[in-house]
Amino acid sequence: MRETTDRRCFLARGILGAAGAGAALSSIEEQTLLAATASGDAQPASTAKPKTNIPPGSLPCGRIGKVAVSRLIIGGNLIGGWAHSRDLMYASKLFTSYNTEAKVFETLELAQACGINTIQIDPRAWGAVLKYNRHRASKIQTMACIPFMADKREMQDRIRRRVDEGATMLYSHGGVTDGFMRDGGKIEVIGQMLDLIKAEGLPAGVGGHSLNMPMACEKHKLNVDFYVKTFHSDRYWSATPKRRRIEYDWMQGHAEDHDANNDNMWCNNPEETAAFMETVTKPWVAFKVMAAGAIPPRWAFPHAFRSGADFVLAGMFDFQVESDVKLAIEGLEKARGRKRPWRG
Repeated sequence: MRETTDRRCFLARGILGAAGAGAALSSIEEQTLLAATASGDAQPASTAKPKTNIPPGSLPCGRIGKVAVSRLIIGGNLIGGWAHSRDLMYASKLFTSYNTEAKVFETLELAQACGINTIQIDPRAWGAVLKYNRHRASKIQTMACIPFMADKREMQDRIRRRVDEGATMLYSHGGVTDGFMRDGGKIEVIGQMLDLIKAEGLPAGVGGHSLNMPMACEKHKLNVDFYVKTFHSDRYWSATPKRRRIEYDWMQGHAEDHDANNDNMWCNNPEETAAFMETVTKPWVAFKVMAAGAIPPRWAFPHAFRSGADFVLAGMFDFQVESDVKLAIEGLEKARGRKRPWRG
């Protein structure tokens, strides 16, 4: 799911952390990754069930269609090794070296033990997740993003393959959606995709980085079950200056222009996004809430929930899962009384 490999994916926030406290955290996490990879400890030591001090049921769930979904969803980018690495070119290789199949299984087991019941995944990185579910009584739900196309039969075949593989929910890949809308694609094509997904009995969503996406879907009253839309603050040092932000600038590099988007920002208008989503009655899954490693989760999660997100999608390594779930639980508590009603 991508326009180019480095455009699509989450960056592990530890590798590319922000300054100050965030930078200190990133140093620890980077050292953990490097040490585990070098020593071979990336493989799980045993098959024992993961231990956590998070009581069962602590992480609340919402609903997307008829599916109960944990408010925190684990992202699949770190499995595929796709990272918004800014200037760090080794990040993707480091991720895949650490996230062996055994480590992926261990991470998913820990995520489920902590209350996360859903993973967002690109079908091209589904191998380990599908194998995990084949060998587990308690399966993790899959929110799969797919590209879409105007050919109805081809789109239908693609959707049915994902259904046969066990997809729980399907939505349009954000980068594909952005490119389609930027290039003047017809909104009816997105509507057709949604209808085909719903005909298979699955919740159908639309993904994107641009606010134009939910605005167009709402304007044309498409039969959307949920939105997967980027959302993060612009209060971090590498954010593109406001005067230089251009719609869809995240889809192309600007190496010659230091102040333009250089793989460092995915929600150009967070205030406008939050304001518009207040008018939307469909569930909203917010992603890139940490701006791909620039914003610590202890700030990003509460901000997203308070601003109206119903679910937060976050990539995480095994050593981040338990702390992230605790931060999500705290963030949900802080979001009580938020302006936008819970929509899922």
